[in-house]
Amino acid sequence: MSKLFVVPTPIGNLEDITLRAIRILKEASLILAEDTRKTATLLKHFSINNKMRSYHKFNEHKVSSFIEDLFAQADTIALVSDAGTPGISDPGFLLVRACIEKGIEVECLPGATAFVPALVNSGLPTDSFIFEGFLPVKKGRQTKFKELALLDKTFVLYESPHRILKTLSELSMYLGEDRKISISREITKLFEETFRGTVTEAFNYFSSKSIKGEFVLIIEGKNK
Repeated sequence: MSKLFVVPTPIGNLEDITLRAIRILKEASLILAEDTRKTATLLKHFSINNKMRSYHKFNEHKVSSFIEDLFAQADTIALVSDAGTPGISDPGFLLVRACIEKGIEVECLPGATAFVPALVNSGLPTDSFIFEGFLPVKKGRQTKFKELALLDKTFVLYESPHRILKTLSELSMYLGEDRKISISREITKLFEETFRGTVTEAFNYFSSKSIKGEFVLIIEGKNK
């Protein structure tokens, strides 16, 4: 029976892959990878030699449209992104939806994702939170900040190193300089760090140093 496995991969430390994920990657007839070169390094580390094919944001509509053709060649397909869980700010949603519409079984393995450890480590309320992922780069960005300013729950953002200061500046403008924030970067990697303080303090801290790595921002909600 045809089946799609959504397989989380480490976001840094290779020890964070599960034994089950390794087994599924070894058994899959085909592995769909966001970047086959990056995934090849991971597969080599675990002595996996299965066939790969690219599945990324530039071709996901095309690949998802002929999902039946893919499964005619492979009865089990494993989907991976460059790091973390596919479908969480990475390609995956369209493929999962296409499989469901075609009656193809989908199973998502539990595993690494960046925002969960950052959220738990933040010290901000975790009983109820909102995941926003990456903000719009241009269109709709101002509107989104106005919406975020009204949220009364902890919310989560992803940000890249070359936009982090701009985002912090805009958070200060729309949410206020004293809004509490926790910022984690390089999660599970050698230079992992977490900054906790106000939005203004965060801006000053990261302005004074070389900015590297992907960022997860955990921001307190508006006081009721």
